Amino acid sequence: MTPPTRKFAALAALLAVLACADAAAQIDKLVPVTDAMLENPDPADWLMWRRTLDLWGYSPLEQINRNNVKQLRLVWTRPLAQGVQEGTPLVHSGVMYFPNPNDITQAIDAKTGDLLWEYKRPVQADNNDYIPFPSINRNLAIYGTLILDNGADNFAYALDARTGKLAWETKILDYKHGAQHSSGPIVANGKAISGRSCEPEGGPEACVLTAFDALTGKELWRTHTIPKPGEPGDETWGNIPYEQRRHVGLWMVPSFDPELNRIYVGTSVTSPAPKFMLAGNDKQYLYHNSTLAIDADTGKIVWYLQHVVDNWDLDHPFERMLVDTVTSPDPKEVAWINPRLRQGERRKVVTGIPGKTGLVYTIDRETGQFLWARQTVQQNVITKVNVESGRGELNPDTLFTAPGQTHLVCPSLSGGKNYHAGAYSPLTGLMYFPLQNICMQATSTSAKPSETELYAVSTKDQLAPGETNVGTIQAISVSTGRVEWKREQRAGATSLLATGSGLLFGGDTSGRFRAFDQRTGDVLWEVNLGSHVSGYAVTYAVDGKQYVAVSTGATPNTISLALLTPELRAGSANNLYVFALP
Repeated sequence: MTPPTRKFAALAALLAVLACADAAAQIDKLVPVTDAMLENPDPADWLMWRRTLDLWGYSPLEQINRNNVKQLRLVWTRPLAQGVQEGTPLVHSGVMYFPNPNDITQAIDAKTGDLLWEYKRPVQADNNDYIPFPSINRNLAIYGTLILDNGADNFAYALDARTGKLAWETKILDYKHGAQHSSGPIVANGKAISGRSCEPEGGPEACVLTAFDALTGKELWRTHTIPKPGEPGDETWGNIPYEQRRHVGLWMVPSFDPELNRIYVGTSVTSPAPKFMLAGNDKQYLYHNSTLAIDADTGKIVWYLQHVVDNWDLDHPFERMLVDTVTSPDPKEVAWINPRLRQGERRKVVTGIPGKTGLVYTIDRETGQFLWARQTVQQNVITKVNVESGRGELNPDTLFTAPGQTHLVCPSLSGGKNYHAGAYSPLTGLMYFPLQNICMQATSTSAKPSETELYAVSTKDQLAPGETNVGTIQAISVSTGRVEWKREQRAGATSLLATGSGLLFGGDTSGRFRAFDQRTGDVLWEVNLGSHVSGYAVTYAVDGKQYVAVSTGATPNTISLALLTPELRAGSANNLYVFALP
């Protein structure tokens, strides 16, 4: 007679086999993803970094709502690979694809958490010698039946979504020459488009936005963010030889407007950051710390807006949200308004907080005309924004003019805003941003540029004057610019997700993952995950049931924020968690 424990074990094994068979059958029936699906995704799916090409970070799913969110329970969890973990789940037809650190991609049954396949891209032994953080991989893209990604080896590549087999790979640049990736692509009209972080040793040729045919891997165009001799903007670098112009990176994910056929993307600081070390503090150094509007067919820059000449590593590469809205900035709260803006007119805008300074900028996305800007957290590098051009005018007290100078600079290079993404809800007309109340003591360290000193600034973070909390979440009207509510919290705030039921999900560096009311900011549910909530939360549905997924882990940014709150003692383990109603 078979012992009961053996019967149960055999039954469990049989059920596991059946579950895997069901999942395998499901992945075999995968519906190819089209441009039309990317432009208007099924509510059950999460097909890209922020779910839609406008980067709202919004899902219309509403099964989990204000009345039942307290019943959310953990339904499955998986450990993730070691390394810097800032991943976003991608979900299609009940299958989740997750970009683990170090170029490990997993396909997972989104309902049960069972692993369907895993792809491990070979990692070069000398990667760490050339790339500061080779393990970062924030997102994947999907097109047809292919999963698209960028590798630490500086290849763009595609995997068969059903099997995990390599479908194509195309070299972008030599990884030994300073052009790491840290984010995956988006797909715009069949093109896989993404940027490079570009370290100094790569020179100007490493700083590129590239487009590949998503089905074949054929390169279609590449756009440089540092002008070549004779090109527009060349003169803004003064007498700096072209080969010595460095580090205008594109390290976050672009947005795309299919109607205008334009990509919107932001750029980073130069290397070094203090401009006295280059051609002087009076030059622009295009196209650093700018918003670029790029023709998706040709890669040509249609317009640009430079936000600030950056002397401190206050990058501006973050999400550019695309919203059609009435523009009525409130002069009581919005400090800088273009005088040519007619109150109440409806505009197609690109908006959000594009840079570490924490300023909201709203720009006409057709013309590049600056419309309005406002401050959110303490900052002292911009005294005002030119209301015609949108360019920030610098505070001379924070500028470096020689090595060895130290200034209190707000925010710090950890960012009033950083890679942690905000969200927009069409239910409220509000943008929600995870922000930080931090400054830094910044010291210029060199007299001339060097490939061995990336920014030539040493820093020490501290809380902003008068603040006791690191994190703040702010809800800002996309139309008026008014702050409708603000939540201050001791721990640093991380990425946000809005849903069609009026919920806002977000995490922090203490390990808390919460659901807020979009209209009030009230906490409706929370769980302690024990580690920094470092990844991007998503929501999806399988067989009519809604799930919420989020990941934890170690990142340089969350570790820096957590150092300001040592009493919270959260861990940094890399894990994926999925919640649902009972």
